[in-house]
Amino acid sequence: MTLSRIIKNFVLIIISLFFLQSQLLSAPMKIIGIKGKASDVSKTIKVDMYDNYYKPKIINVKKGETVRFVVENKGVLVHEFNIATMMMHKKHGPEMLDMMKMGILLPNKINKEKMKQMAKINPKMAHSHSNSVLLEPKQKAELIWKFTSNAELFGGCNVPGHLEAGMISKININ
Repeated sequence: MTLSRIIKNFVLIIISLFFLQSQLLSAPMKIIGIKGKASDVSKTIKVDMYDNYYKPKIINVKKGETVRFVVENKGVLVHEFNIATMMMHKKHGPEMLDMMKMGILLPNKINKEKMKQMAKINPKMAHSHSNSVLLEPKQKAELIWKFTSNAELFGGCNVPGHLEAGMISKININ
């Protein structure tokens, strides 16, 4: 085998591994649904975040439905509304703890400049997940989500200690 053929095969293997990795990384998100389009919204749900709970506690949606969540942080602390399975919440928690340790997440503020700097090193630090909003006190945001599966889902706050304190809503898919 010639050197050029070995290099060509090596490049093909690397490209294949990259493609496989990207497919595996996107698979968990497909379990919970996909980012929705504003033009497909059929329902709007208001979610109020307080310092240890959400209103509503139970969210009812239909499979295939695209929902606009209007999320408002009515507490005095930073909070997140993240649509995920319980396993995904548990995996996301350490990322949020890292953000806290790095000084990105402060009790009542998000250091957005530090977030941008850290995102250059580790893209997860950008906290730009399509299934989540991270808000300072008195902030409001929208999240549009299409529910494409019957997975057991929860809206949860993964700021360290918040989920455990009761910042979670059950999402029923009918």
